[in-house]
Amino acid sequence: MPADKATLLIPVDQLTPQEARAEHDALGAEITEHDRRYYEEDAPSVSDAEYDALRLRYEAIEARFPELKTPESLTQKVGSKVSEKFGKIRHRVPMLSLSNGFTDEEVEEFVERIRRFLNLGPETPLVFTADPKIDGLSLSLRYENGRLVSAATRGDGAEGEDVTANARTVDDIPHVLNGPNVPDVFEVRGEVYLSHADFTAINARQEAAGKPLFANPRNAAAGSLRQLDPAITASRPLCFFAYAWGEASAMPADTQYGMMECLRSFGFKVNPLTRRCESIADMLEHYRAIETDRANLGYDIDGVVYKVDSLSLQQRLGFVSRSPRWALAHKFPAQKAVTVLEDIEINVGRTGSLNPIARLKPVTVGGVVVSNATLHNEDYIKGIGGNGEKIRNGIDIRIGDTVVINRAGDVIPKVLDVVLEKRPADAKPYELPTTCPACGSHAVREVNPRTGKEDAVRRCTGGLICPAQARERLKHFVSRNAFDVEGMGEQRIDEFYEEGLIQRPQDIFTLQARNARSLKRLENREGWGQTSAKNLFDAIEARRSVALNRFIFALGIPHIGETSARLLARHFGTFEHLREVAKAAADPDSEAHAELTSIGGIGPVVAEAVVEFFKEGHNEEMLDALLAEVTIEPMEAPATANSPVAGKTVVFTGSLEQMTREEAKAMAERLGAKVAGSVSKKTDIVVAGPGAGSKLAKAAELGVQVMDEDGWFALVGRG
Repeated sequence: MPADKATLLIPVDQLTPQEARAEHDALGAEITEHDRRYYEEDAPSVSDAEYDALRLRYEAIEARFPELKTPESLTQKVGSKVSEKFGKIRHRVPMLSLSNGFTDEEVEEFVERIRRFLNLGPETPLVFTADPKIDGLSLSLRYENGRLVSAATRGDGAEGEDVTANARTVDDIPHVLNGPNVPDVFEVRGEVYLSHADFTAINARQEAAGKPLFANPRNAAAGSLRQLDPAITASRPLCFFAYAWGEASAMPADTQYGMMECLRSFGFKVNPLTRRCESIADMLEHYRAIETDRANLGYDIDGVVYKVDSLSLQQRLGFVSRSPRWALAHKFPAQKAVTVLEDIEINVGRTGSLNPIARLKPVTVGGVVVSNATLHNEDYIKGIGGNGEKIRNGIDIRIGDTVVINRAGDVIPKVLDVVLEKRPADAKPYELPTTCPACGSHAVREVNPRTGKEDAVRRCTGGLICPAQARERLKHFVSRNAFDVEGMGEQRIDEFYEEGLIQRPQDIFTLQARNARSLKRLENREGWGQTSAKNLFDAIEARRSVALNRFIFALGIPHIGETSARLLARHFGTFEHLREVAKAAADPDSEAHAELTSIGGIGPVVAEAVVEFFKEGHNEEMLDALLAEVTIEPMEAPATANSPVAGKTVVFTGSLEQMTREEAKAMAERLGAKVAGSVSKKTDIVVAGPGAGSKLAKAAELGVQVMDEDGWFALVGRG
């Protein structure tokens, strides 16, 4: 997928389920490519503003259509896989990303969402800290007895690269912490960055030495910290701002702002623009002040981060998906540009969708060269909006058009308009092909039998005979959050597929044995050798054992993203159990079907996709062959010391009075329980508040334990 393409959109609240599903697929693939370039190569082809807006749109679609958890879903993704160049360090406390907002209204909704979650009235004080969001490389520093013992990059959020030797060369990172209140174990987190002046000087030295120039200070900082030779890192004047913490044996303060003061006293630099804000107006005022002075700071920032100041409230709020509920990054707006749409090409996706891609005359927008954009679907190209509303003034998009693009808003870059006065006289309306460019099969827009409306996306009907779909499924299977096979990237899959070496997932694990019998061995081919072939085979062998959630995600079941895969893995524990229930759930009146649809976060659309996958004979054949090659690790229950509800299935019903329903569910999950949406024989506990109805009756019928809120708190405490 082109790294800097974008989807042209209608408003989220006007998307049909079919449009949302197609766009969700396309965005997921695009974000994955951006992540690879940003985290693994330190060479992003889009700016942070563009990337963040892509994720904003992606998450907005999931918020309106919670059943959309496709295999490309990245809602729990943080960072990228760890480079093989470095040793690995597992984070004791995950390093998560932040949710983003781009407008004042989104900031207001963020605050109101917190008040709703905590059941706080408008008169209850709610204080936030606000500080600039540094555009650098995240780093976690572990101190034991006040001494620096290790340093790790964010990596994938769970595991990072060991850059301890390099971090010791950064002047802003103390080797020994000062003060009497330093915890025995303390992980300090922050951002490594370069000042504008130092970046300019480094590029001048690179140019003088005939070496490639860095694209921006962030790339230069990341590349400097991730050097195999610490002497190179030491030669570059890296800086570090501390702003957070991970594992801590004791907390020297009870507020975010207080912790920043402690970090300062321990010897760290804390951004001097950090402020406490007692209202939304204070937050937005500070944002405006920082935005106004942004050019004079001397280092890159891309927004302002708001965090709930009270650490006890942070703990109650907890986390959702890949980010904390109690924090928001308020991003700065981006810019517009005008360019020419030189061509429209068709990319065939994993699900057979024909995705039109605009090839643009390269144009720099806010420091980023943009040359591609997805065109969403043929209705958008024709200028047909959703819900009767036309977009771009109802003007269609044609090859040769001069278009206005914007790198802010729903998705970036977005075509805002067509400059009609510059339209070539011979420009003709674009017609999407009705046959698949990959296999020649018919490409159709199916009619939804429930709504009678035509699907917005045209899809190839070739299925498994379509090489484009087969390749995309294989690429998904080996992707970072699936089997994560090192060295088996998109180009390698294309190469092996073309030569017939890998056609199905199980072929990956028989490749070495087949290669040993082949007359044209891999190591003897051009561009290969004994070492490169051995490295690939070793990487494949290392993935013969895989976690259950990764295995489920790798199968590419429609609507099953990382979050859904994890929910299924946690509920069923083993793949055998999932497979057994899914096959039995083909009967909609069965207990198995009731169990599948009662899992919290697994709606009827996702459940139906699981059932349909296991009903297909060719999928069953593939699974049998694959299971003969790999071992699936059972899903372990989360670590919940002394929790009386760990592993139990809990249903909340009725009106809860002591906390909101959302907070109650978050508490139960934090304690290791499974939260379901409906009562079944698998339910262990029903917590019933006033007004409980059919679920309470169902619990009584099945003999499930029922308790009120007081009983729940007596059982678990306040979590």
